[in-house]
Amino acid sequence: MKTACRFLLSSAVLGLALPTATMANTATLAEMESGQAPIIVNGQREGYAIDDVDATKTGTPLLDTPQSVTTIGREQLNDQAVEALNDALRYVPGVVLGQGEGHRDQIVLRGQSSTADFFLDGLRDDAQYYRPLFNTERVEVLKGANALLFGRGGGGGIINRVSKSAGFEADAVGLSGGVDTFGAWSVAADANLVMNDTLALRLNGTYEELANHRDVYEGEFIGVAPTLGARLGEATTLTLAYEYDRDDRVIERGIPSLGGNPIRGYDETFFGTAEVNQGTVDAHIARARIDHELADGLTLSVAGLFASYDKLYANILPSSATATTVTLSGYESGSKRINWIGQANLVWKGETAGIGHTLLAGIEGGSQISESTRRNVLFTTAAGGTAASATVPLAQSLTIPGTSWTGLVTNARSSVATLSAYFQDQVELTDYLQVIAGVRYDRFEIDAFNRLTALATTRQDGKWSPRFGVVVKPQANLSLYASYAKSFLPQTGDQFSTLDAAYQTLDPEAFRNLEFGIKWDAAPGLALTAAAFQVDRSNTRVADPANPGYFVLTGASRVKGLEAALSGRILPSWSATLAYTYQEGEIRSATSAAPAGRQLDKLPRHQASAWTRYDVSDRLGLGLGVVHQSSQYATISNAVTLPAFTRLDAAVYYDVSERFAVQLNVENLTDTRYYPSAHTDNNIATGEPINARITARVKF
Repeated sequence: MKTACRFLLSSAVLGLALPTATMANTATLAEMESGQAPIIVNGQREGYAIDDVDATKTGTPLLDTPQSVTTIGREQLNDQAVEALNDALRYVPGVVLGQGEGHRDQIVLRGQSSTADFFLDGLRDDAQYYRPLFNTERVEVLKGANALLFGRGGGGGIINRVSKSAGFEADAVGLSGGVDTFGAWSVAADANLVMNDTLALRLNGTYEELANHRDVYEGEFIGVAPTLGARLGEATTLTLAYEYDRDDRVIERGIPSLGGNPIRGYDETFFGTAEVNQGTVDAHIARARIDHELADGLTLSVAGLFASYDKLYANILPSSATATTVTLSGYESGSKRINWIGQANLVWKGETAGIGHTLLAGIEGGSQISESTRRNVLFTTAAGGTAASATVPLAQSLTIPGTSWTGLVTNARSSVATLSAYFQDQVELTDYLQVIAGVRYDRFEIDAFNRLTALATTRQDGKWSPRFGVVVKPQANLSLYASYAKSFLPQTGDQFSTLDAAYQTLDPEAFRNLEFGIKWDAAPGLALTAAAFQVDRSNTRVADPANPGYFVLTGASRVKGLEAALSGRILPSWSATLAYTYQEGEIRSATSAAPAGRQLDKLPRHQASAWTRYDVSDRLGLGLGVVHQSSQYATISNAVTLPAFTRLDAAVYYDVSERFAVQLNVENLTDTRYYPSAHTDNNIATGEPINARITARVKF
């Protein structure tokens, strides 16, 4: 009844609002040069298949790329009505979402958890925050070790967002607006302005009010992103871009466990207070890129990024529960980060002695300065004192004692300097045989200063990351491949906010990835892929299940699996993405944290998803989606299990006219109770019950 009332109210509000819409397909660099950058309403003009990936840096077709890649284009993002990166990734098997402590994107790719393996137009975007999609053309998921192209980390894969860009074809404006049954709503604008034959401007902006099924939860998001495109002659293009994101929300840490499972009956209960559980993020990201054709087949691109992230969040969270009580703790964390990144890539496509080459040579340098603070919550006791934790009666609405704060328990500054060089050649020996070989060298230095103890520490690492692959093409639209790649991560965690003396002498973590696969372009715009893989990780550390915010060593681990996917246009009126992943992983060496043979956490054995859209007529379309995930352990303790679930989604699209369209998306159509992710054994996210969102789109 509550859901139905919300739906009727939201529909009425939307009916009174100005119908608006986000532009769908926008210009890539190639489209800018050709003047082709269509702006469409319903997002379903080209289908879901994408032929190449920006993040490969060479423009290599996916058919010739010896690794598993998943792309989510703007059409599919529009059809699924998603506005944030974590929601878009829910339909990508092989990607498991971490709970992220309620304030950040956190992914587990092929069993490897990361908060830093995120990129924006191929440049590292590693701060901890929720990434929006209002200025995103597509999302690229590159699986397997990717150090040759991206440097440290990325052992299980990386996520790259490709930004919208300015087009030279025509002026156009798109607006959008949507509201859901929880009361969340958003408006967005997207304008492409052609100033003259050599200059174009793209403006994107959005405002969102956040809400969900959880008590107390609310927030707002503001995003602004201007992009300037310039033609500096026939052979040169320049792109200048800036994005500002402001995120202000309640920090929501989920529910505790009881008896080895998520506690039942408290899916909407907020285990904190609205006064304490608050978080804000201000992110400024400026980018510049120049592309120049030096000669026929020889191009040079130079890109730079400046990013400033300012973040503060605090939370009260559950740490354990009984049938009648729950124990709470909490902390406040602040971080400031400045990133400078410069990158240059030289790509040559040509022949020597009748043998084809796609040669990549690049250099990259970066500087990162971070400051981090932390203090803990103190609860008022009945005797008038304070304590680091509080045990309160379990109820739908908790009665929580008054709180105060300790002094700073963390006050640190760190600086990271990197310098890298890489080289790769994709050699076409014959029409049916290609060999890919490359290597990268990273020089990595971190200096940290603990202001509380006046302890200064430093660490330097220099590592080679090789890559080797073979692609066999029995026919032009079919390839079979094998690849080997290696990656590393210094023993400072993926955020490098502090340098723990206990880990200072340890060798970096190492990732080794083996993959065998097949890719078949079954028809124009329809791709079938399958792969088998194995990821070995050594000298590993993971989050301590008993102490949030701390780490323990787990030695070596191995993940192996199979995956298959079909994506694109099956029939002229029918587009779909279907995928399945099988994974299993275990710890292979005994440590104090876990014995050998224990199963890795956040690694469901089976994941499957399907999203399909069928256009009944030129105006009416229907969408249907399903996500299945088998059971998984919340942490390496293997003490708490998140049950298996299957979620069904649906959508209806209607083009009122060529310029105006509306759509209805219903999530969790069968109202399934599910728990998609966790951070610790007692910070478990609850899935949203059945809910609906109406979106209206218009273009001018």
